[in-house]
Amino acid sequence: MSEKNYNRLSPKTVSNLKSLPVLCFCGIMGAASVVLSQVATIRVGDFFRIGFANIPNQIIAFLFGPWVGAIFGGTMDILNWFITPNGAFFPGYTLTAICACFIYGVFLYDRPVKLWRVIAAEVCVKLFCNLGLNTLWIMMTTGNAFKAIIATRIWGNVGKLPADVAIMMLLLPVINKVIKPALSIKFKPAKKSANTAE
Repeated sequence: MSEKNYNRLSPKTVSNLKSLPVLCFCGIMGAASVVLSQVATIRVGDFFRIGFANIPNQIIAFLFGPWVGAIFGGTMDILNWFITPNGAFFPGYTLTAICACFIYGVFLYDRPVKLWRVIAAEVCVKLFCNLGLNTLWIMMTTGNAFKAIIATRIWGNVGKLPADVAIMMLLLPVINKVIKPALSIKFKPAKKSANTAE
C-alpha cells in the first residue's frame, strides 16, 4: 500500500474528531440524519425502504474518512432507533450502517469526485450491505425465506441506484468546494511504521 493511501485510510484519522469544527459539523449532520429519517423515508412493502437519511453518513465519510464515517454511521443508526423505534433493536442493522459508511470513505475520502468512484461506492454498498447483510438480517428477524424477499429488494436497489448516484454527484462537488474550505479541515497524516508493507 502506498504511503498516501496508508495515511488516507489509517485508523489514526479518528484523531480528527478532537477538532471542534469536525465535531460541530458531525452534530449538524446528525441532526439532519434524524430529520431525514422522520420525513424522508418511504416504505415499499415489508422488506424495502426508500429514504435519504443516509446522505449525512455519506457526507461525513467523504469529508472525514472511513473510520470517522463508520463511527458516525453506527452512532446515528442507534440514535435514530431510540428516537423512532421500528420494532425491536437488532445490532445487525447497526453493523450494516458501519460497513456502508466505511465503504463510502474508502472510495471517496481524499479523492477527486469522479462518476466512476461514486458508482463503484454505491454498487458495493448495495450489493454487500443492502442485498447481502440487510437481507440476511431480515431473514433472521422475520423468518421469511430468501426467495420470498430478494426479488423486491433487488429491483428496489437497482431502481434507487441512478437517483443515489445523481444526488452524490450533485452534493459532493459543492461540499468539496464550499463546506470543506469553510471548515478549514486540515488532517493530520498518520505516521507509517517502518515494518508496514507497501
